[in-house]
Amino acid sequence: MDHNGHPLSRRRLLAGAAAASAVTVAGVAAGPSAATAAPTRTTTPLVVRDGIATAQLRTADGGVARFQADFHERLGAWLAFWSANSPRSWSVPVEVVASVGADGDTLTLHTVRHRYGVHLRDGFAADRVDAAWWGTLAGLHHHFPTVRALPGGLRISDGVAGWTGSSAQVAFAGAALRELWGERSTGWQDAANRVLRRAGHREDVASRAGWAAFTRVSLRRGLGTESYE
Repeated sequence: MDHNGHPLSRRRLLAGAAAASAVTVAGVAAGPSAATAAPTRTTTPLVVRDGIATAQLRTADGGVARFQADFHERLGAWLAFWSANSPRSWSVPVEVVASVGADGDTLTLHTVRHRYGVHLRDGFAADRVDAAWWGTLAGLHHHFPTVRALPGGLRISDGVAGWTGSSAQVAFAGAALRELWGERSTGWQDAANRVLRRAGHREDVASRAGWAAFTRVSLRRGLGTESYE
């Protein structure tokens, strides 16, 4: 198996991730109803893909992965964003282990692997609930409107990213504040805004710009690239 993929510079990854982030933020300008609406589908067939961005894709059951084309593109933007915010000592991701839904618009993420020196390591593993797990969950919330933590992985549903105020987003924010930021207060919104101020942001978390900033800084804190202390 070739784990090398197609190497990209971090400069290119950062540029691509920044562009993808801008697109997802702009996509919720019409408000929560637009953010939660399912993407318009055509009758075009699913596309077969054996990779996501730079990484080789290995399905959990060994089968062929078929995607809605736009969902696969969003996954590529997410993985580039995840990598651009990972430690410099990590290579770009070389392997993703996941399960793809039959309709091609959901994915359950199990593992993201990268090279660290000469070794292949798990940057994210679904069965290892650590800071990187929470950071990865934050990065998925940055790019997708619906993300659920399941016993076997993180389940992502396609759609336009952004703040919707859903119970799932609020629950994630409260958990991330506890697990990543050490915030124990009951008022999650005030606590999240304190985190944003620590990171140099003045937006309210319950806005498209604030949600994008909160999920981005939580990803960086979880992966250990910035502490914001």
